[in-house]
Amino acid sequence: MNKSFSFPIIFMVVITAVFTLILAYLNYTTVDVIAYNEETDLRKTLLYVFDIDIPSEEPEEIEKVFNEYVGEEEVGDDTIYYVKENDEITGYAFPVDGTALWGTVQGYAAISGDYKQLLGIDFVSHSETPGLGGRISEEWFKEQFRGLDLEDVQDGQYIVYRPAPGGNVDAIAGATQTSNSVSKLLNEDIYEFINRRKGE
Repeated sequence: MNKSFSFPIIFMVVITAVFTLILAYLNYTTVDVIAYNEETDLRKTLLYVFDIDIPSEEPEEIEKVFNEYVGEEEVGDDTIYYVKENDEITGYAFPVDGTALWGTVQGYAAISGDYKQLLGIDFVSHSETPGLGGRISEEWFKEQFRGLDLEDVQDGQYIVYRPAPGGNVDAIAGATQTSNSVSKLLNEDIYEFINRRKGE
């Protein structure tokens, strides 16, 4: 009786231990691959906001182009990225984030080295509804921010949705709150970055 009662317990302990070891091994063997894939995604995002073409989607090619054009520096808790041409910085990229309808939106924005033009934006993480707020990741939405004039700004409002006076980009139909959240976080983070750099 005792033997039949203890067998299932011993069996479950052994099975649990085996699966725990397997999961630990898989985690150990894939941690470097996961980290490399995350680095590749970040490099791809930064090349996109800087509007630098990549010949292919191969991670090795992305890494090669990134290392050729992009440098980085630590500023406080953030890593700031830059591109140079003839030893002169022609662009900066920095993290942007804020709260939208369903959670935090995180991404990167790039501006010209003279702080006069928005080079590009991209989003790396958000929880917005697919087909509505989730459309902030679509090309048509992101591409309209390229080349925006950052000199003609009032009260820190670089991005204004049409048809408002001075509107320079289109909001996402049916996703007003997400659109407003995106313009708010971009306006605030761009304004903060420019003023911090100019004050150095």
